[in-house]
Amino acid sequence: MAEVGALMLRPTRRDALQVLLGLPAAATAAACRSRGTAPLPDGELAGGAETLGHALRDLEPPPAPDRLERTSVVVVGAGVAGLAAAWRLARAGLTGVRVLELDRAAGGTAQSGRSPVSAYPWGAHYIVAPLADSRALVRLLGEMDAFEGEDQGGHPIVREELRCREPEERVFFRGRWYEGLYLHAGASAQDRADLAAFERAVDRWVAWRDARGRRAFALPMALASDDAEVTALDRVTMEEWLDRERLHSPRLRWLVDYACRDDYGMRAAETSAWAGLFYFAARRRAPGADSQPVVTWPEGNGRLVAHLAEAAGPIELGSAVCDLAPAEGGGVDVLVRRADRSAAALRADQVVFAGPQMVARRVVRAYRDDPPPHLAEFEYAPWMVANLHLAGRPAERIDGFPLAWDNVLYESAGLGYVVATHQSGRDHGDTVLTYYRPLADGDPRRARQHLLAAERADWAEVVLADLARAHPGLRQQVRRLDVMRWGHGMVRPRAGFVWGGARQAAARPLGDIHFAHSDLSGVALFEEALDQGVRAAEEVLAARNHPFESWRG
Repeated sequence: MAEVGALMLRPTRRDALQVLLGLPAAATAAACRSRGTAPLPDGELAGGAETLGHALRDLEPPPAPDRLERTSVVVVGAGVAGLAAAWRLARAGLTGVRVLELDRAAGGTAQSGRSPVSAYPWGAHYIVAPLADSRALVRLLGEMDAFEGEDQGGHPIVREELRCREPEERVFFRGRWYEGLYLHAGASAQDRADLAAFERAVDRWVAWRDARGRRAFALPMALASDDAEVTALDRVTMEEWLDRERLHSPRLRWLVDYACRDDYGMRAAETSAWAGLFYFAARRRAPGADSQPVVTWPEGNGRLVAHLAEAAGPIELGSAVCDLAPAEGGGVDVLVRRADRSAAALRADQVVFAGPQMVARRVVRAYRDDPPPHLAEFEYAPWMVANLHLAGRPAERIDGFPLAWDNVLYESAGLGYVVATHQSGRDHGDTVLTYYRPLADGDPRRARQHLLAAERADWAEVVLADLARAHPGLRQQVRRLDVMRWGHGMVRPRAGFVWGGARQAAARPLGDIHFAHSDLSGVALFEEALDQGVRAAEEVLAARNHPFESWRG
């Protein structure tokens, strides 16, 4: 009866539109469909791992394999962490590494697509220029010929063509575009005072060092301090921290809330103050300095994924690992279900499990049989991403700030869009806009159900309705609109999670199984996934007594 009740409570498509998207948006979508005067552009739901993923979730038994294959290392998952692990092992000269991926494409939420007009991202779309002590990322970008020298402090200088070109960002507010993300226009004296006080507070943390000389916040966070003064920030929300600092400016609070939605898929009222301050402080080299430059490509972090994937070697796509268990005599037995419904049995000396912990609890047999407490602490934020293929550029008010790389909507549940052709220097002609919308309000499990209940056409109508406020003629310019639904898009760093012990427990090896994923950092950034993959790979190298010099700071 409990299962029947759960099914009855699942939201319908109508529920999703009315509850999740809001009554005005639902009414707009319905009106557009009923009028028939502006047909919906062609498009599809991108992705395609749902069938295998749900089989894994529901523990459908795979067919019995007819033989056992032996290998040295199996990497489970070809997201950024899994690719980073395989890249690290390959650069150490280790052979016999097999990379298995559930999806039909590598990269996880850093996947990308391509059209005749441009490459474009399906998720993560930039990194921050690294400092010298971020050794793995410096090495990766060095392999990609991304640097043009070093500055006086010994930090690498990213080539100009890879740094985000101007204009970098703008915000739409009440009918007009303004430069930057903070809305300076019309700010009161109190707004400006609160912004200055916030900047001073961030700079205090940028200058802070612990007894070992470590920064309070650094990228990756493995380089940062675990001193009690810093970790205490995790016990309050970012909103509570702002209250404590007496920073009440609505404009500042919008900026902070935007940052939390942008990087974590959640509101400042739930986000750990540690994570909220990490967003601002980890990107600054010194007090008073600007944030490190944004590094991006038309396809976003898909460019980084392509390099890692090439180094990793062949990736076995459409391969869902159903079971990981200790092998008799050592090593790990790996049971694989293929997209063609065949199965494979592997025996590996070591496994790098590079999936999220919510998958580990289904796949690792010891976790299924007796789930450790830390698994219950991991929560994931759902996201919707849409790519709009346009004939020409979106119409602009000539008296507003011009089209930028990142275009943010102030009064929207969405985050706005990035322009795929911006970085290639093409300011005219057809383009692709990538629109981002975190489902940041309410229980993430319920939001995930609403995300999946709404169909491609529903999401397309909502995207067009949202952007029409800034670009009234946009609908007629869109030639294609594809939608990607990320049900578990990123880990949620809610208050108490980052330094509460769960992610630290989850990162510990389980016999010959080593774990690597950005959720083990508590913040879902490329830099963190890369570091977690390198860490797990170096654990494998150490376990095998394979000589290596660490790439971690």
